[in-house]
Amino acid sequence: MTSIELDRRTLLTTGAAATGAVALGVALPDEAEAAANRYFKHGVASGDPHPTSVILWTRLTPTPKATPGSGRGPRATVRWQVAEDRRFRRVVAQGRFTTSAARDHTVKLEARGLRPRTTYFYRFLYEGVASRIGRTRTAPAAHATPANLRFGVVSCSNLPAGYFSAYRHLARCNDLDAVLHLGDYLYEYGAGSYGDVRQPVPAHEMVSLSDYRRRHAQYKQDQDLQLLHARNPFIVTWDDHEVTNDAWAEGAENHDPETEGDYLARRRRAHRAYDEWMPVRMGSEVALGDGTRLFRRLRFGRLAELSMLDLRTYRDQQASYPVADGTVSDPERTITGAAQMRWLKDSLRQERAQWKLVGNSVMIAPVVFPPLPNDLSRKVNDFTGLLPEDGAPYNVDQWDGYTADRHEVLGHLADHGVQNTVFLTGDIHSAWACDVPLDAGTYPLERGRSVATEFVCTSVTSDNLNDITGTAPARSSIPVEAAIQANNRHVKYLNFDDHGFSVLDVTAARTQMDYYVISERTDPNATVSWAASWATDADTQAVRPVDAPVRER
Repeated sequence: MTSIELDRRTLLTTGAAATGAVALGVALPDEAEAAANRYFKHGVASGDPHPTSVILWTRLTPTPKATPGSGRGPRATVRWQVAEDRRFRRVVAQGRFTTSAARDHTVKLEARGLRPRTTYFYRFLYEGVASRIGRTRTAPAAHATPANLRFGVVSCSNLPAGYFSAYRHLARCNDLDAVLHLGDYLYEYGAGSYGDVRQPVPAHEMVSLSDYRRRHAQYKQDQDLQLLHARNPFIVTWDDHEVTNDAWAEGAENHDPETEGDYLARRRRAHRAYDEWMPVRMGSEVALGDGTRLFRRLRFGRLAELSMLDLRTYRDQQASYPVADGTVSDPERTITGAAQMRWLKDSLRQERAQWKLVGNSVMIAPVVFPPLPNDLSRKVNDFTGLLPEDGAPYNVDQWDGYTADRHEVLGHLADHGVQNTVFLTGDIHSAWACDVPLDAGTYPLERGRSVATEFVCTSVTSDNLNDITGTAPARSSIPVEAAIQANNRHVKYLNFDDHGFSVLDVTAARTQMDYYVISERTDPNATVSWAASWATDADTQAVRPVDAPVRER
């Protein structure tokens, strides 16, 4: 591995001491830092960039007793400003926002009237004190043709399992259009369940609304995560742990109705806290509670359109292990739900943008042992019902557990001649680069040809294979990786050992994923290095290795 090449230039700013103006990514002077931390303990964030608007977020602590999840504290009004410069001499948008304990004193609004693909600086002010300064960036205009786009890609950040060094190193990339967080932004478990490097707050598993609010607050106080939020807009989706493990439409593996109450009530509380604490649109407006729909599209000129999926809220219950029947192939079972499936197919049929990027919380590429031709498995199932289509699944929580939905999506791509679809995926705590075949059993022949590609990012901290087995890196992973690739020829790259982040670079000619890994998740000062790069060339629907990462623009 070669050393990552990141621009470490510090972005400096100055401002009036009376307002506590702060350098972006640099420590505040002691007095100003203390003042900002008194009112804005949880940092600032932005998200879901549109060509002329972006979401801005913070959390106000108006009094010492107005702690997250407490339900205490007065109504209070903050000012917000967006400027073209770090000194806020050229303010282009500003306003006031009133918050209260009813929304856990969070502040979330849409700053409008901005210019496309422009870098802006923003801050919040309360009682003459300014928050730290955030930097954000709007999306390109709808008909623009940008030379390239750059996205950070992360998932699976379990705070007790380690430190968020990956976020700190990603924050040093100065040319990102946005950061894609593909799920498991936080974890629901109590102390000691999956790691003891840091202790979760509250110490028990989060179930109540107060629990979810307090856990979000703890994550937002992590300095590495605060830095990444302050420097880039986020585009997020949830996976399961934002509610609880292996969630589906009406329940979850890690939910006990007898001791934890009604699951749907628990999910409403989790989604409420997510809406409050994340810079994300949950409906047609940014107003809290205006909607519950997380799947949405974001446009980046004519170069790319990003469709963010919600693969937890509408899915049927996962199949049971061992998979000894055709349950995973039942056409009545769904991972997307009918409305989201129609929306996704419409997204993939559009010709508005060249690259169809799909933010996908669980893997869509089949990982099975062994894959059989679809027509053979269907014939066997006609009289036995024993064989899952595509082979025995590796993980039924993925699209492998809902093969009818996967066939509908991939068949849609094939039937309509859709090219340049790239799935961007988290969840599985490992790095992958895959072709996505129409029929895994006949890949790479014509009837099993690849109709899309998939890049999977590793976890920020959550357990991977060597963490689980307690073995040295590359010891247990090598035979597992070899077995998976031997049975799944479309899987071209695997890394089951490392934690880190990825950077996706999109041009008209190709889309490339650069994989970076940290030295040790339990070290708060972990270093970072480049591990691998894979790309898919335009109109090929195939991944290929690349010798070096893309340099910052």
